[in-house]
Amino acid sequence: MPVEITLLLVLFAALLASAATWAILAIAKRSRRRLAAEAAVFAPRGAAHQRVAMVINPIKAQADEARALLEAACELAGWDAPLILETTVDSPGYLQAVQALEAGADVVVAAGGDGTIREVSRAAAHSNASLGLVPLGTGNLLARNLDISVADLTGNVRNALHGDTRRIDMATIELEDSTAGTASRNAFLVMGGIGLDAEVIAATRDELKKRVGWLAYSEAGVRLLPGRRTRMNISIDDAPVHSQKVHSVLVANTGRLPAGIDFIPDAVVDDGLLDIIIMSPRSVLGWAWVAGKVMTRYPKDLPVIHHHRARKVTVSVAEPTQTQLDGDLTGAATSITVQVDPGALLVRVPQAPALPVPKNRSNAAATA
Repeated sequence: MPVEITLLLVLFAALLASAATWAILAIAKRSRRRLAAEAAVFAPRGAAHQRVAMVINPIKAQADEARALLEAACELAGWDAPLILETTVDSPGYLQAVQALEAGADVVVAAGGDGTIREVSRAAAHSNASLGLVPLGTGNLLARNLDISVADLTGNVRNALHGDTRRIDMATIELEDSTAGTASRNAFLVMGGIGLDAEVIAATRDELKKRVGWLAYSEAGVRLLPGRRTRMNISIDDAPVHSQKVHSVLVANTGRLPAGIDFIPDAVVDDGLLDIIIMSPRSVLGWAWVAGKVMTRYPKDLPVIHHHRARKVTVSVAEPTQTQLDGDLTGAATSITVQVDPGALLVRVPQAPALPVPKNRSNAAATA
């Protein structure tokens, strides 16, 4: 009798465990479906199947929610579960994106900050795969320049999977430090620079950045504005070198900064050209001049800021000077060479609104 009772208890426990497992799985499935269904945005535009991968920075706020939304969206579309690849400190996204492409991904979703997006873009450039943007960082400069809301996580997942496709330019950069005997090659999507802009990023306090976001750069900028200018040798489109003392040389693929500031109003992300900004104020008054030009969108050059449009620019300095790409520090260099890479990347962007049908056309269709 004790044996039969023991067997019954074991069987009963197994049934309870099975039921509990089934209930947990069912609840999780319903939760994922509800999460997507409530948003009412995930209906595919067509029947085409997509192989989806996500390269995600797991330490970013909303990373878990972004992953859950993507999985729910793929399930509702009837597609395979997405391949989820997490970045690490030592591997910030490029290798994960290469793995996704080798697995046959049709769209690689970059979920993270500007650094994650840049690394994924480097891998996706000149491929048939599209880049989907789910911005989770502070700056999110590319997203802002493509009119992708940085505060609409659900909408960003929708855009990444079902948005329109746009081909945009990238920029390649070669950095060399002759004093250390080092050289590297990289790419960026928004802005790269040498001089004060990179020094401001280096001086920005991490704790302040966590509290106030991109505004922390303003605090660092105010501290560094009185600094000395650096003599830089600049060649645009292989023209003869021009030497002058400047604070910073910025090379931009797009021109919009956080808070909707159009730093370079004429910059276009798919025109096959780079916008080169040379800033050389000597005093606070000169910086006020620069600020006034930016805020008023004054179209002409000023003595303290010059704008060029070109396909290539080379800048060299005597001493190693700090550089940055898309807001991330890339080390000191004595020479940088930047070139445009036209139409290098396919990006998913918000769907264009449908054009209204003329009344006369709809009436004709109704009477036909």
